[in-house]
Amino acid sequence: MRKVLKLFTVYAKLYLKMVIQHKLGIVFFTLGKLARFLFLFFMIYLVFSKTNLVKGYSFNQMIIFYLTFNVVDTTAQLLFREVYRFRPQVVSGSFDLILLKPHHPFLRILVGGVDFLDLILLIPYILILIYFIIQLPNISLLLIAGYLLLVANSLIIATAFHIAVLALAILTTEVDHAIMVYRDLTSLGRFPMEIYREPIRAVFTFVIPVGIMMSFPPKALLNLLSPASYLLSLFASSLLLTLSLKLWNLALKKYQSWGG
Repeated sequence: MRKVLKLFTVYAKLYLKMVIQHKLGIVFFTLGKLARFLFLFFMIYLVFSKTNLVKGYSFNQMIIFYLTFNVVDTTAQLLFREVYRFRPQVVSGSFDLILLKPHHPFLRILVGGVDFLDLILLIPYILILIYFIIQLPNISLLLIAGYLLLVANSLIIATAFHIAVLALAILTTEVDHAIMVYRDLTSLGRFPMEIYREPIRAVFTFVIPVGIMMSFPPKALLNLLSPASYLLSLFASSLLLTLSLKLWNLALKKYQSWGG
C-alpha cells in the first residue's frame, strides 16, 4: 500500500505540473463549473419562492440532494479524470507500456490523473453542504454516519461505472461516448427520484442505480430509508464492482495490442 500511495502521489504531481501550464484554461474551466452550479442553485431557489414543498421536500432538503450530487460527482471526476483520456492510449498502442509497468494498470489509467481543478470546487461544496445539514431538525450522529456510509457506497458505484467505461474503451475504442452517457445518466440524480414518474423512477433506481447512487445518501440523512434500503445499496455497489471487474478482465483478454 505504501508503494501504491507513493506512485499515486507521483502521478498526481506530474498531472498538476501539466495543468498549471494552462493558467487561462484553469480560470475559464473553474468559472464555467461555478456558473453551472450557481444557475441550478438559483433555479431551485426560484421554484421554492413559489411553493414551500416539492414532492414533500423543503428547500433545505432539496439543496442537500443537489449538493450531495455535486460532492459525489465532483469527487468521482477528481479521482477518475484519466478515464477521459484513455481511448487515445488504446488506439495508439501506448496502453502496452502501461501494462508492462510493475503495478496495476488502474493506478495509471483510473486514478493516474487527479484533477486538482475539481478540488477547488469540491471544498466549497462540502462546506455549504455541512451548513445545510446542521440546519436540519432532529439531526443525529447516527443519521450522519448512515449518510457518510452511503456516500462512500456511491463512490464505489462510480468506480464500477468508470472501470466499465475503461473496459468498453478496449472492446469498442469509443470511451468518449461511453463516459458522456455515464455523465448524462448520473445528472438525473441532481434531485430526488420522486420528481420522475413511474416506470422511469424504478428504472433509474433499481436497473440503472442512479437513485441508489445519488438519492439514497440524502434520504438516509433525512431518516427516510429503511434498513432494507441500506442492504440494497451495499448489495448493488458490490454487484456492480464485481461485474465491472469481470468486464475489465474480459476486455484485457480481447486486447490485441498496438491499436489492433
